[in-house]
Amino acid sequence: MNTIINKKVQFQNLGLIDYQEAWDYQEKIFAETLAIKTQNRGLDAENQQLTPNFVLFCQHPHVYTLGKSGKPDHLLLAEEDLAAKQAKYYRINRGGDITYHGPGQIVGYPILDLDNFFTDIHVYMRTLEESIILTLAEYGVQAGRIAGLTGVWIDFQEQKNPRKICALGVKASRWVTMHGFALNVNTDLSYFGNIVPCGIDDKAVTSLAAELGREVDLEEVSVKLKTHLAQLFSMELLVA
Repeated sequence: MNTIINKKVQFQNLGLIDYQEAWDYQEKIFAETLAIKTQNRGLDAENQQLTPNFVLFCQHPHVYTLGKSGKPDHLLLAEEDLAAKQAKYYRINRGGDITYHGPGQIVGYPILDLDNFFTDIHVYMRTLEESIILTLAEYGVQAGRIAGLTGVWIDFQEQKNPRKICALGVKASRWVTMHGFALNVNTDLSYFGNIVPCGIDDKAVTSLAAELGREVDLEEVSVKLKTHLAQLFSMELLVA
């Protein structure tokens, strides 16, 4: 556990960025943070270095990613057919199954040392979900959780037509997190037809635009989401 707590969080909007480039950037920050934690273990409190925290927002060109627990056959395209869809495919080290990222989606990568906040991965996941739920509520969209499933869902109570609007998949080591969430705002939902989203074949996928019947200002949604994240985690967000 950290002797000195750091609630300051660097926020960076990376814009539209290749998935591999964003992944490499995450890995770099993740490794640097772990190195600081390792170094701090052998130092007195007054000589320890604060561990940094980051929240990265971005969009990706069309890409499918498969988590460690995912099944390759949940990609319904042959890998050689991906080029026709202008899409890439990566097997990655987060939890969860397969998902899609693309333009019109807010992808969030919190790289946090949870020793600075709370050391509970379950609470961490639920807090990320809550930030999405509160953001959607500002648009009059009621969203919530379905027991046994990660992510944020519409029609989560009666479940006559439950549909996922935000997927989550994270990795953590020594309480440092990476990967995160993908909120469908103006997303082209047809790309989800090429996968079994998150390994769930009996529920639909939706977007904020689909629920409202209109496109939504992506930057406006980002600001609202960033505000809720800061409040729920008691962060002091520093915008780069």
